[in-house]
Amino acid sequence: MRHTLTALSVLVLTGFIALPGAEAGSGALPISPFAIEDSADFSKQIERDLAARGARVALVFRTGRYREDLPEGVRYTHGAFWVWSEIELADGTRTHGYAVHNLYHHADETRLSYLAQDWPLNFTRGDVVGEVGVILPSPEMQRRLWMMLASETDEALHQPDYSLLSNPHDPRYQNCNEYLLDVVAAAAWETTDREQIKANLTAWFEPAPIRTGLFERLLGPSVDDRIRLEDQRGTIRTTTFSALARFMSEHQLSSEAYEIRAAFLDTPRDPLPAG
Repeated sequence: MRHTLTALSVLVLTGFIALPGAEAGSGALPISPFAIEDSADFSKQIERDLAARGARVALVFRTGRYREDLPEGVRYTHGAFWVWSEIELADGTRTHGYAVHNLYHHADETRLSYLAQDWPLNFTRGDVVGEVGVILPSPEMQRRLWMMLASETDEALHQPDYSLLSNPHDPRYQNCNEYLLDVVAAAAWETTDREQIKANLTAWFEPAPIRTGLFERLLGPSVDDRIRLEDQRGTIRTTTFSALARFMSEHQLSSEAYEIRAAFLDTPRDPLPAG
């Protein structure tokens, strides 16, 4: 059964090189340049955007590293499902809002991952640029994904052996973005057979090449044990927001993909008092 984290639990992104899927569950404070009030406003902005589009399920991506620190062609480091859900509040009353379904690697056992459900504020507290990417599945795909996540059928697709650079054509490892891809593929092909899913993805999904330099490729595993390259052949390839958006669009699995910029970035602020 997946972990459920409290609404104020905090997530940290750490790593030797900033790459897709580099997320850990942790009780430590996040490395964020934004006030918690701004992160809360941004989380509500995303929720309002999704609700206005009638989204029951969306794939949302954030980055925990500044864009200049990311490899060429990579805009986000972590993706999760945002799912319209009934939520019980601390006082026992029930309301509706978005729950966030993630894959994280453990903070101590970094080569192992777990599934966790937390909240929009947790998600935006891990963002450092004030921008998220969104993939809105087609109505039929939203229905299928909602059923899978509500019934926890997606747990059959979880590969706990974790790699920052997991190859989505190979079943040995998985990171957060590959978990999203595997669940989307399972919903599209209506199977939870991982062997069949990987065979289908090898035929139909084009991963993104990651241009890490020779230094990182040769020395990375000795510096950060989350970098595991046994599943890679030739060019390092992994799952990114852009690759997943392209795949879903090409196969009519999505209705749109877009980005949301935090409104607070464009709001003039009063200057701090002198002294």
